[in-house]
Amino acid sequence: MAKEHVGRTKATATKILFAVMKEISRRGGSMPAKDLYPFVEANVQLTDWELEPAGKNRYIRWTNSFQFYSINYAKAGLILKQKGMWYLTPEGENALNLTPEEVMEKGEVAYREWRKLHPKEGKGDDEPTDDNDERDRSEELNLLESDAREGIRQYIIAKSPYEFQDMVAALLRTMDYHTPFVAPKGKDGGIDIIAYLDPLGAKTPRIKVQVKHKPETAIGASDIRALLGVLRAGDIALFVTSGTFSADAKSTGTSSREFIRLIDGDEFIDMWQQYYDKMSDDDKNMLPLKRISFLGNNE
Repeated sequence: MAKEHVGRTKATATKILFAVMKEISRRGGSMPAKDLYPFVEANVQLTDWELEPAGKNRYIRWTNSFQFYSINYAKAGLILKQKGMWYLTPEGENALNLTPEEVMEKGEVAYREWRKLHPKEGKGDDEPTDDNDERDRSEELNLLESDAREGIRQYIIAKSPYEFQDMVAALLRTMDYHTPFVAPKGKDGGIDIIAYLDPLGAKTPRIKVQVKHKPETAIGASDIRALLGVLRAGDIALFVTSGTFSADAKSTGTSSREFIRLIDGDEFIDMWQQYYDKMSDDDKNMLPLKRISFLGNNE
């Protein structure tokens, strides 16, 4: 019965993880952890056995097997779990050319190799059961982190463009830059913030900042070129968006002779969290955070 249970559990994970990887690819390479379960329930055909609650914690079987084997895929470098998001790596994208079973085997081989190098870690979870408590807790934390990050993102989305601009200026001040110019409402000439290394702006480089509050939009290459076009000797450029950058925009930035730094919405949240404790109370109030600590592991 044990071998039969393992076989059914593995088959469940095989089809679900492959479907999830394809969906992450369709979405452009990333997917919030909170979207995983709804996607599976709506798009993957699950059997009555897979939908049964089991084990002392009464977890639904498919969720348990899905999370158990997802560790293998992470060790194989096919997926990356980070900050409440799942990412499909280039290796994972290439693996979509294989069969679901071949991808599962790739994951299992990688996990076995990892265990050889880390014999003291992950003990007791070589085979799936209905009570993989450690992995269940790990997934609960992943979902909580995803919910928390989405809450922060929605708070930023609700801001006006000028409020988001003020948040960017606050972050720069916390990083010890001086911001004598933050554009008022109206035409800004392509520059929203000017940041200096010293109060007088005598030291170089001086930073010219463009801010776009377009959380559902990918910034294009033309916007990057427009910012680069206003740089003068001693200037560098910073482009901050609450959304994302297109592939062409990133390519334009990296190939430019002038230095330009691109910060998207996800990185802005990371930086706000990183510097939050150093902010003034007024700046903190633009996006107030509350830190909560959980007992975790190294997985």
